[in-house]
Amino acid sequence: MMELYNYTCFECSKIITKTYSTSFSLGIRAFHKELHNPIYAIYGFVRYADEIVDTFHDFDKVQMIRQFGLDTFEAIERKVSINPVLHAFQQVVNQYHIDRNLIEAFLKSMEMDLEKVTYTPRLFNEYIYGSAEVVGLMCLKVFCNGQTDLYNSLLPNAQKLGAAFQKINFLRDIRSDFEDKGRVYFPGIDFLCFTEEDKKDIEADIKSDFDAALIGIRGLPRKSRAGVYVAYIYYLDLFYKIKDNPAKTLSSKRIRVSDKRKLWLMARALFTERVIGI
Repeated sequence: MMELYNYTCFECSKIITKTYSTSFSLGIRAFHKELHNPIYAIYGFVRYADEIVDTFHDFDKVQMIRQFGLDTFEAIERKVSINPVLHAFQQVVNQYHIDRNLIEAFLKSMEMDLEKVTYTPRLFNEYIYGSAEVVGLMCLKVFCNGQTDLYNSLLPNAQKLGAAFQKINFLRDIRSDFEDKGRVYFPGIDFLCFTEEDKKDIEADIKSDFDAALIGIRGLPRKSRAGVYVAYIYYLDLFYKIKDNPAKTLSSKRIRVSDKRKLWLMARALFTERVIGI
């Protein structure tokens, strides 16, 4: 009956992914079937940790995220958990030998979000690494499946892709982050005086990350390449849409890509990856 429990735990992570993220749900569909559950499990884990930070305002979030971390490592060590999200995640961590330090860095960034932090360049890079880059590295562990040399060769590019995604999120959400959390993640940026020059500097940094990321995507195993490329195309489209809007627009509303366009982008990305090549 353990097989039934394992199945239902991965199904929980799948539901979480589909409920919270249309973009990643569609991207996962482009992976080889054997990669679906592991990536759902990673997303379910990081999504619920993030949810503690962003949603549970009436509770002791510091205590909750720290307990979540303790429960996570206990599940990994015991290889079982009655928490379905952690049970699915620990299976992936143990099967694909995901490094403990990646998980610790992620949880540390989640705790950083509980404090009123003025982000210096050092803290910004630390936060980006823990909140986004390590998630890409967890997924890369799955994609490489024990091929250590391949993992090490693609590691810098995977970090750049995670960084690009997170920076775009920050740029897209600059208004809500300021109003809801009282912060702007980008060092040296004043939301009340957010200028076109500020925006262009950030965009140039993101473009550099995207360029390095695409090189890594081309080197991924075939089973994972299409799915990562779909996610890359989604965020690239959002990036261009943000570039087309002035700084004052980002300061007043959230830019998004419609679900209909996401489906079109997915079809185009799959055709490009499989027929033309990337």
